[in-house]
Amino acid sequence: MKNINELLHILSLEIIDTHTFSGNSKTIGSPNVFGGQVLAQALHAAYQTIREERIVHSLHSYFLLPGNLDIPIVYHVSEMRNGGSFSTRRVTASQKNKTIFILAASFHKKEEGYNHQEEINRMIKPPENLLSWSEIVEEFGNFVPDKMKSFLSLERPIDFKPVTIPNPLEREDLPPVEEVWFKPKGVLKNPSLSVKQQILTYISDYNILNAALNPHKSKASYHNTQMASLDHSMWFFRDFDFNDWMLFSAKSPSTSGARGFATANIFTRSGTLIASLAQEGLMRPKTK
Repeated sequence: MKNINELLHILSLEIIDTHTFSGNSKTIGSPNVFGGQVLAQALHAAYQTIREERIVHSLHSYFLLPGNLDIPIVYHVSEMRNGGSFSTRRVTASQKNKTIFILAASFHKKEEGYNHQEEINRMIKPPENLLSWSEIVEEFGNFVPDKMKSFLSLERPIDFKPVTIPNPLEREDLPPVEEVWFKPKGVLKNPSLSVKQQILTYISDYNILNAALNPHKSKASYHNTQMASLDHSMWFFRDFDFNDWMLFSAKSPSTSGARGFATANIFTRSGTLIASLAQEGLMRPKTK
């Protein structure tokens, strides 16, 4: 995928019936379906059964089995509740009649209320002073391990600019944080909030477990550690647009028992907090 419109094509689903949909997959460089794709497609399926005036405010999900890139994923939506202010949906994703993923999402009509938020780090380096993944390969490609170089070189619909670039030749433990600026490639013409939320959900599965891996970088890497998303929750607070860079700011309070846990906030460049998320992932050291 080269741009945001190609991503939207992947996130769109074929209608089987009013509550059942089918979606295809696109690799991001791993042998299995990317978790962010399944999250976003499941949210898209749920939105097909929601009144237009209601928007998702939270979702909670579990990844049960790896997804096969070559087999369509079938999404079935169950209407759990349609109240005066909230609607709740459950989505199951399956391949070959085996459930690979489940999601619960709650949708809320627009209401006015109190307002406060956590502040963005004003001292963080701006994206103009940082290198994107592709620029990192261009400048430091001779020093980047082959597998990492292949991953960073893959064409994507999103540009990522990490605030800190670890030196792959210096194996040292790092703070349990990960901060990355991101921006979709291409132009979105007046997208609805629901579409923007689906794109943001797709992006949210990138980078977050780096925060849990960083404190163990002296001995752990993506090459000697089996890593996979186990569960993923997300909360949406405010409207936003993709016309400027946004900041993904993650931290990991704990890693134990072959699992890593991290939380993250997503800010606009101006400092508006638009979403928060939490994820626990498998972090199993490989023995061979």
